[in-house]
Amino acid sequence: MDDEYLLDWRNTMPDLQYFDYGEKEIQWLKARDPILGAAMDEIGHINRPVIPDMFTALVNAIVGQQISTKAQATIWNRMLEKCSFITPESLRAISAEELQSCGISMRKALYIKEIADSVLKGSLNLRLLQTMSDEQGIGVWTAEMLLIFSLQRPDVMSWYDLAILRGLRMLYHHCKITPQLFNKYKRRYSPYATVASLYLWAIAGGACQHLVDYQPKKAALKKETELNPLN
Repeated sequence: MDDEYLLDWRNTMPDLQYFDYGEKEIQWLKARDPILGAAMDEIGHINRPVIPDMFTALVNAIVGQQISTKAQATIWNRMLEKCSFITPESLRAISAEELQSCGISMRKALYIKEIADSVLKGSLNLRLLQTMSDEQGIGVWTAEMLLIFSLQRPDVMSWYDLAILRGLRMLYHHCKITPQLFNKYKRRYSPYATVASLYLWAIAGGACQHLVDYQPKKAALKKETELNPLN
């Protein structure tokens, strides 16, 4: 399954790479969980881009926090129009207001500027993340996204990701995902929880049209407020 929003990514990143998984991970997950396996058969192989450059991946993760893939791609392409390349130097050269005009909140814009300054000053060394365990990092959700989409760690599944929780509700017909339920599924998917996450994201995005979200709307709004600190 190709992401419909990859066209501009290919134009701006000619050496685009995808999260690496294959038959070993697919067959293991299908044997562990036939319900997930049926969804995997329906969706097919997922080509999810990864960004080897740690700084670019970090900024991309911040941009994408708790917004749709489509919105993330739109904002990212606007940023590329302003900067050409996403580097600490290029982001230092533009104002927070210019970043905000791309479609992100001022809080996210200031956070991105702060990280760019920290990298340039040497107070933040992103290369150290490669030696950290999956539980360490710079902000749990952001670190988890870096572990997946830059370092390609195989066993990451984020409790702080609204789409992951939505995908679990839709796939298993739950009204609410408690920490206990989440941990049950994460243990079931391990050591390939990242691959399961790719499919949960796809399910949350409507890849299986017969699946619906069972969470009441009021609860969904409350959860989004709790888990979206940078908006």
